[in-house]
Amino acid sequence: MANHLIEVRSISKDFEGASGHQFRVLSEINLNIQEGEILAILGPSGSGKSTLLRIIAGLVQPTSGEVYYRNRPFTGTNPGVSMVFQSFALFPWLTVLENVELGLRYVPLTRAEKRQKAIEAIDMIGLDGFENAYPKELSGGMRQRVGLGRALVMEPDILLMDEPFSALDVLTAENLKRDLLELWQMGKIPTKAIVLVTHGIEEAVYMADRAIVLSRDPARVIHNLPIPLPHWRDRKSDPFTRLVDELYSIMTQQKEVRAIQQEAAQISRKITTIPNVTAGAVTGFIELIDDLGGRVDLYKIGESLSLDLEDLLPIVETARIFGFGDVLSGDFELTDIGKRLADATVLDRKTIVRDQALKHIPLMERILWVLESKRNGQMPREFFLEILQNSLGKSEAEQQLDTLISWGRYAELFAYDEDSKLIYSEEYELQETAQE
Repeated sequence: MANHLIEVRSISKDFEGASGHQFRVLSEINLNIQEGEILAILGPSGSGKSTLLRIIAGLVQPTSGEVYYRNRPFTGTNPGVSMVFQSFALFPWLTVLENVELGLRYVPLTRAEKRQKAIEAIDMIGLDGFENAYPKELSGGMRQRVGLGRALVMEPDILLMDEPFSALDVLTAENLKRDLLELWQMGKIPTKAIVLVTHGIEEAVYMADRAIVLSRDPARVIHNLPIPLPHWRDRKSDPFTRLVDELYSIMTQQKEVRAIQQEAAQISRKITTIPNVTAGAVTGFIELIDDLGGRVDLYKIGESLSLDLEDLLPIVETARIFGFGDVLSGDFELTDIGKRLADATVLDRKTIVRDQALKHIPLMERILWVLESKRNGQMPREFFLEILQNSLGKSEAEQQLDTLISWGRYAELFAYDEDSKLIYSEEYELQETAQE
């Protein structure tokens, strides 16, 4: 039986929005981290993946629930983990050696012992000869290696990695992934488990032994998928692509995901939002799917467009919300209305989008109802912003309103004047023009 290094027991986390409203980011999260595995944590943008990782590290305290390290709860920071962040998080005034030595700051060793351990870590991560270089002299990949060396020099049981490759170019990221896996496979690092937060499904299948998938608003564990492929893994093999397709299918509108999100929305009384995606991105995506026969493998289309899940999923989700397509077994398939949209003229597209928006997006219908109930057909932007802020934080409310305004203008449901900050109905605009 596998040994559990970490157990996350019924973790929930609430944050307070700008208006004082409490909103839940994580809800009743239960998971374990086993000795000898790489665990990937996947989920849509804003699902709380990084928050969960920081709770495991002891950098953020949960609202409820506990984290156990080797069967015991802990206070403060977790003594068995080290963390590699998305940003390189290096001190620019320190050399590579000094940055790595920081990982041993509170370890009871002599100065000479700390220096020797840091030199060994630098050699292990492939930066021998750069001990006295400063971060500004290093490439992005080399700087992330310094962050990795600083984490590993502590000889942690668990290495936590928060999207460590996302700030790197593709070739550099691939090189670093391979080097890390080689160190892991050959037992050259002391770490007994690695937890990788990622938004890349292919990255998860390439590196991990198991993948945890989170929903959002709030985040819950919706799937725990073993990845039993031996290393090294062939990205073009059928078993590899089947697992990628399965994860795409899980993350893009499975019934289980929808049910959990709907339940969470009812509990928290939050407004259902739409992703921050433009009409042009969605219509262009629909056109491409139509040109490819009306149904495509999401993994393959993402690969051909050089889009990872973080970029592709909002487009897919928006198209699904509008009723233009659905996800079936990792494929995106156009609905009849989606095919109509792909073949429509510019003006007809606006009509289709307008009808679908009123049918599927309650917030859009609510804005239009308010405008139509006003004698002059207009309302200040601030009015709608305050409504959204009751359920969303200030930043998310601003972004959501901008998205709604963009789609509303495209569909000619209403207009917006940036100077006066007024949202007004199209009919009102025509009446004013006639009077002039």
